Amino acid sequence: MEYNVNLASFVTSYGNLSQMDFSSLPEVAFAGRSNVGKSSLINKLLNRKNLARTSASPGKTVTINFYAVPNKETKQTALHFADLPGYGFARVSKGEKERWRGLVEGYLRDKSRPLCLCLQLLDMRHAVSADDKLMLSYYAQSGTPYAAVLTKADKLKPRQRAEALDTIRADLSSDVRVVPFSAVTGEGTETVWELISGSVKVGIL
Repeated sequence: MEYNVNLASFVTSYGNLSQMDFSSLPEVAFAGRSNVGKSSLINKLLNRKNLARTSASPGKTVTINFYAVPNKETKQTALHFADLPGYGFARVSKGEKERWRGLVEGYLRDKSRPLCLCLQLLDMRHAVSADDKLMLSYYAQSGTPYAAVLTKADKLKPRQRAEALDTIRADLSSDVRVVPFSAVTGEGTETVWELISGSVKVGIL
């Protein structure tokens, strides 16, 4: 299936699970630490500048934000992107962290939702954090399909990049797809779309 990214739109935000409406459409979730670049990735995939709001201040996204992606031929919504709240920001209160955790875990554990793929974003410049490892462990234990998107790849020199890839891959299962990505150069955009399209097809089948 091909998508009309130019007609993609923001749908709604949910701050707690009780508000969340059910949808039968395939969903792709974006997860990662605060300020890792989830909004930038979504904007690049949808060929937009500010559809998903970005911020230099970590911890800005405190809701699950949904975006509709239409079918290219019918122009009807065919897929939802779910931008999950970032985690790991130290300046947020303990209570707020727990709320975020409950929201994200509740979403991911809801087997009634048609979640086809979770894109786990990792900053390529840094080692995989303890919080990242918890998320990766959850995917493996729950059977949630996922891939690792390594953001900010343009900020590393070739040797640094090779070392970073080796370090990050050592913390991942050998069968996990790893995609270096740059919102600046567009590197990895096509590959991420291939992963999304493939996962949606499998989910439908």
